[in-house]
Amino acid sequence: MKFYEGGAPPLSIMTTLFTSESVSAGHPDKVCDAISDAIVDACLRIDPKSRVAVETMVKGKSDKAVIILAGEVSLSGNPPSYEQIARETAVNIGYNSHEIGMDATNSDLCEVQVHITTQSPNISQGVDGNSDDDVGAGDQGMMFGYACTETEAEEELRGRFFPLPAALAQRICRRLDMIVQTNEIPWIRPDGKSQVTVEYDNSGNPSHVHTVVVAAQHDSKLKEKFDGSEELEHQFVTEEIRKHVVEHAIPSHWLRNGYRLVVNGTGRFADPGGPYSDAGITGRKIVVDTYGGMGRHGGGAFSGKDPTKVDRSAAYYSRWVAKHVVAAGLATRCEIQLAYVIGESQPVSLHVNSFTTGIVGDKEIEEKIRKVFDFRPSAIVRELKLRNPRYSITASGGHFGRPPSEDGDFEWERLDESRLSDLRLNQN
Repeated sequence: MKFYEGGAPPLSIMTTLFTSESVSAGHPDKVCDAISDAIVDACLRIDPKSRVAVETMVKGKSDKAVIILAGEVSLSGNPPSYEQIARETAVNIGYNSHEIGMDATNSDLCEVQVHITTQSPNISQGVDGNSDDDVGAGDQGMMFGYACTETEAEEELRGRFFPLPAALAQRICRRLDMIVQTNEIPWIRPDGKSQVTVEYDNSGNPSHVHTVVVAAQHDSKLKEKFDGSEELEHQFVTEEIRKHVVEHAIPSHWLRNGYRLVVNGTGRFADPGGPYSDAGITGRKIVVDTYGGMGRHGGGAFSGKDPTKVDRSAAYYSRWVAKHVVAAGLATRCEIQLAYVIGESQPVSLHVNSFTTGIVGDKEIEEKIRKVFDFRPSAIVRELKLRNPRYSITASGGHFGRPPSEDGDFEWERLDESRLSDLRLNQN
């Protein structure tokens, strides 16, 4: 496979490029998302009607790391051990050594602070009720869902209905995570990032991958295999990442024209990294979590929130609706915007934008959507089975564009054939 290191393929006069990024599970912000979502899952296992809003902050220092948990939890039953959850989550990601950035197994080298109280009763009274009409949104806000046909051009990604740059960037980071979990390449550490630039043709369709950027933390002693040469070390790391990560994660269909590859752009990304090199906070990677910048975002983070928070549940539902619109053939691109008022069940607004790709007008698509889907928060929670503790898997690798599993992961990615049929009725 031809690839470019340091140079780019020649561009046509009318070339359009679009770039999306992703981050691995060991990125400090994603460690925080994972801890917050692990707390959500633990609370839902105790009480499916738990109310959870928990933020995490992590920072490694020369003497020790610190994990700070803050937020609100209300549940029926004894709360879980938040400190234990935080430590176990960080360790499962790979942070079990102070030398690489954090050792969550050791209380002398990693302190966990817990600042969690109960939910305000003023919020509770707006989201409690006995019927779908009684249960209001847990907060005000706007949410966006997006779908397109970019991933439908070849078999490996088909069915995702997702922006291609984001899909590929996510796959690279999920591949990095897999390598760390299996220890397939022992010198690769948990912290990493990816960036994929896709070239589009004059019709706006994705043509091929133009540039791939990967940052992968590695063992600081790796250069000893090359007599201390950081240049030879960098060449080795680049080749290994190309072979075992990039060309493993990206289908060959999208690499057929060659691509530029940049690995660890400064030359090295050696231990210590992770929380030592960069503080992490829950909810700081909201574009990474969604559509890589191609679809809009309402601004609310997902991780650490139970499904009564429409920041999460309505964003999932709007993605589900947009995916059905595109899969039903009503449009090749579709964006759904929802907006809610705290304590009210019906959205204050629903907006459809097909970017002129619809076979009918946006207003007609909106009318079809209103007949087929129920946007009340309690109906959303029920239809997508959002009280099930399945959130930890979403904390890294993207919340959208991933195949649903038989175990109930990513229910908002599962297409409902009856709804597709209903949307297709009277298309002409």
